[in-house]
Amino acid sequence: MNPIATPPLAGDRAGQRARHLDTGSRMWASRLIGALFLAGFVVYGTGSFLVTSVLDGDDFLAGVGAKETTLALGAFLMIATTAIDIGKAVIFFPVLERNGRRTAVAYLATMVFEMAMMTVGVLALLMVIPLADRASEIGADTAQALGSLAVDANETAYQIGQLSLAFGALFLCALLFRTGLVPRWLAALGLLGYALHMLGSGAELFGAPISLVLLIPGAIFEITLAFWLIIKGFDPAAYDRPAR
Repeated sequence: MNPIATPPLAGDRAGQRARHLDTGSRMWASRLIGALFLAGFVVYGTGSFLVTSVLDGDDFLAGVGAKETTLALGAFLMIATTAIDIGKAVIFFPVLERNGRRTAVAYLATMVFEMAMMTVGVLALLMVIPLADRASEIGADTAQALGSLAVDANETAYQIGQLSLAFGALFLCALLFRTGLVPRWLAALGLLGYALHMLGSGAELFGAPISLVLLIPGAIFEITLAFWLIIKGFDPAAYDRPAR
């Protein structure tokens, strides 16, 4: 005869449900954060491409009138990236707070500052549109000079924002390395990538155009982290560790 199966106890069923909910919460947060990392690349990259297609060249102001919609759409996508970054930091906050409240606050604060600087830069870009409309009134050369100043202002604001992002992300990666929320080799790549990114952004502010090269390791980290979180998620043991 087959042995009679013993029905699970109520406490066991409750524990199983709790573990299921914990896993679901962990994967939900992991996948959403990973998706936001990828979305930031796609949205900002598209916006930057559209803006560059309008403002590329020495006499770009003359062609702005025919491409106002493209410029406005690109600027909107660039600003939308700031909302994505803030959303990512807000969702990250409770995950980080369990292991280091100061790190969680520092990361969120630097992302807010980055958002502010990038918004200022994009608003400067949008000033190109009224400058192009009034170029005949204020003089083509003067309007072009002011337009170039607006483009430079956006670049400066962007680099300051990226400097802030890299600084805050160093704390983020240090916490990820210490807690094991993600593999330590991945967190170490983030530490290296953001250190180089911070160096590159600082160099750009002093006129050395090297940020694009130094951005590569950080970009590789963010893409790898995004796919890791979407597929694997945060380490269960580290994620479920009691707050301290």
